[in-house]
Amino acid sequence: MGGGNDLPAPNKGPSGAPERVQGDAAGLRTPRTSVQQGGPEASAGPRIGLYGGSFDPVHLGHLHVARAAQRAFGLERVLFVPAARPPHKPGAVLAGGRDRVAMLELALADEPTFQVESLELGREGPSYTLDTVRALEACEVGVLHLILGTDNLDGLPRWYGAEELLRRVVPIVVPRSSPFTWPASLADLPDDLADRVRAGWVDVEPVPGASRDIRRGLARNDVEAFEHLALAVATYVRRRGLYGVSGDRP
Repeated sequence: MGGGNDLPAPNKGPSGAPERVQGDAAGLRTPRTSVQQGGPEASAGPRIGLYGGSFDPVHLGHLHVARAAQRAFGLERVLFVPAARPPHKPGAVLAGGRDRVAMLELALADEPTFQVESLELGREGPSYTLDTVRALEACEVGVLHLILGTDNLDGLPRWYGAEELLRRVVPIVVPRSSPFTWPASLADLPDDLADRVRAGWVDVEPVPGASRDIRRGLARNDVEAFEHLALAVATYVRRRGLYGVSGDRP
């Protein structure tokens, strides 16, 4: 992460249009000072989806998850939050934050309610979701909905400040693979919080694809790997030579 030297340019996205969201908590500065009493559902204001991850690279499965969550919970906006240092991937070597934000901007160009929030790229230390939620609460009026893929659930009780986090947000759970079984580790959460997680289930068919497998395929110039990417993202990957991709179209 460093000192924010890997942040995107402040004025223009890769398409030449102004970036919709910078690292100032979605450009909204109305403060909130504490967790709302009665849980986040008792709060007034727009429903905001919070979707964090490495997005290395962002692929069509990510967009499917965000769209499903938005439809099911009536989200007015979805913030995609690329992590600088994912706590569950210690030592992972990621594409630079500038490239990952650029790919996100390209992937979301036709989604006016999907935005990039780059605050984690400018923060020292591991990219803890709880820290991000606290920062957004300080300047965002609305109800934060945390979008989770089912691939995240097993380790969720071990997340930093998991109980506080789940009391501050409305969890949304979108399947990433099928069939799915709720992990036994949810029993490590208090019953009311485990119930909150289960209540966030979105019944939708998953779209296959994992960034790790896609990166491996891209390194082989595998046509199927490129099909998991939006066309503009695939073009960017080739142009930048990311993930070991040659400049030649497969």
